[in-house]
Amino acid sequence: MVQAISEFSGRRPLVLTVPGLNGSGPAHWQSLWEQSRGDVVRVELGMWDTPRRNPWVTKLDQAIRSAEQPVLLAAHSLGCLAVAWWAELAGQPWGWPVAGALLVAPPDVDRRDMPAEVAGFAPTPRCSLPFPSIVVVSEDDPYSSVQRGFDMARDWGSHFVNIGACGHINAASGIGLWQEGQRLLDRLIGTAEGPMAQGAGLNEILASLTHEEAGLRTI
Repeated sequence: MVQAISEFSGRRPLVLTVPGLNGSGPAHWQSLWEQSRGDVVRVELGMWDTPRRNPWVTKLDQAIRSAEQPVLLAAHSLGCLAVAWWAELAGQPWGWPVAGALLVAPPDVDRRDMPAEVAGFAPTPRCSLPFPSIVVVSEDDPYSSVQRGFDMARDWGSHFVNIGACGHINAASGIGLWQEGQRLLDRLIGTAEGPMAQGAGLNEILASLTHEEAGLRTI
């Protein structure tokens, strides 16, 4: 395992976007990142309108295992739960092959009012993720509360970021290319390219990204 990490250390990671229910349309930040960045591609999970947990996790695993470089995951909504379930089931060592994850607007799949397609991903995994991660939430997300997002971040061992009132952090939020999110993604890329290999912690890496620069609030 140490040899494998050494072989991948310093290489530019591949960013895999993991959309949620109904996929991500052309105005979604995931789609815009895929179009504007040369290091971002989408995981084709299939069954976007009728997702099922096990097939999604299997498709995600195939995409991760077929990459020939370190992988970063940029997940939105139900895609975050696919990532958490992958981490629960895959048993990867720390930081390889997935070197980090940006988990945006994870829904509270344990809520009783969730549609069946979403509830099928319950219960929310509570294992600590085996890679550096950032959970980003909005104060008026209709699918989860700030407190529930904080609880997920705590259980997953993730850095927690509250961006204020921004809906479900999707195309309807009007954030376009979502530059703040790209700054967080680039910080995760920085950990994958070198600092994490020398043992630097995620909090130390993120400390250089000031609140004023990112326009974010963290707790």
